[in-house]
Amino acid sequence: MFRADGRWPAAEEGLDPYPIWIAEVMLQQTQLQVVLPYWQRWMQAFPKLEVLAAASEQQVLLLWQGLGYYSRARRLHATSRLLLTELQRHQRDGNDPMPFSDWPFDPEIWLALPGIGRSTAGGILSSAFNSPRAILDGNVRRVLARLHAHPVPPIRAQAQFWAWSEELIDAVPGLSRDLNQALMDLGAIVCTPRRPSCELCPWDAHCAAYAAGSPQQYPVKEAPRDIPFQVIGVGVVLNDAAEVLIDQRLNDGLLGGLWEFPGGKQEPDEVITDTIRRELREELAIEVNVDNKLITVDHAYSHKKLRFEVYLCRWISGDPQPLASQQVRWVKPSNLADYPFPAANGRIIAALLERLA
Repeated sequence: MFRADGRWPAAEEGLDPYPIWIAEVMLQQTQLQVVLPYWQRWMQAFPKLEVLAAASEQQVLLLWQGLGYYSRARRLHATSRLLLTELQRHQRDGNDPMPFSDWPFDPEIWLALPGIGRSTAGGILSSAFNSPRAILDGNVRRVLARLHAHPVPPIRAQAQFWAWSEELIDAVPGLSRDLNQALMDLGAIVCTPRRPSCELCPWDAHCAAYAAGSPQQYPVKEAPRDIPFQVIGVGVVLNDAAEVLIDQRLNDGLLGGLWEFPGGKQEPDEVITDTIRRELREELAIEVNVDNKLITVDHAYSHKKLRFEVYLCRWISGDPQPLASQQVRWVKPSNLADYPFPAANGRIIAALLERLA
């Protein structure tokens, strides 16, 4: 049925893998209603693989701005170039669209690409090619946990949950695309986290959690962890030309590659204005006057909560150096929209523009 090189034999039997791949990566750790407008804007800006591969990383991050988990965007961009190189080896005319038949069908090829795990690979291959590959995203885990009233958190029983998902795939040969989509829709629309509509579920007669009268107790959750809280002093530094200083985060770590206003963590018993002066001296080798507070922004990540205490600053001396970042830049405040910033910085930019108006 399949070609000897493990690729799908006929393009008309599959769907375009490119938009499916983009959607699968965007849906990692993010809900569909949040992803949909981002996916639509992405497909307008980067309608095919070649366009994405030719884009700059900053263009990609700017379009991703606000979606979170920015390493996904950088990995998508890097993967696009790897895939393009692979696909061009199978393309006769470099100006033609990439034929679907030349996209990799072997899951091992996908798993070797940046940012592609087992469930994402299964989602791409089953959706694009109707390949008999199981998936295990958050919706499917929740459905399976309730169906079997599994007594431990799914993350501690991955092998069992994968076995259940694969059993379902094996039970409906030739319908992998429809089954996986139905499982995701069931979890997103009916078997929801807080108010499951069990009366609408086609599996209510087979669901152990429903039979026990306690579907909301599943999936079993890990014991909650204490989330650390940190105060960050941020300096919005203006020079005599009314330009503002921004720096680009290192690619490694949280929010890599994005731009931000400089600053850092407040030390114990440290006055926040002293924090800002110290951080700008240590990270940028500049001296500033810390003036009035601009705004306070609270922002929560999955692993910590931050409070940004933001002050307007006047540059005094020192040529800004990227001692803890990729690069620094003086820009006109009106041009800040051209740079990708973390979500919390959007309120800072709005407050700055209002103050300067």
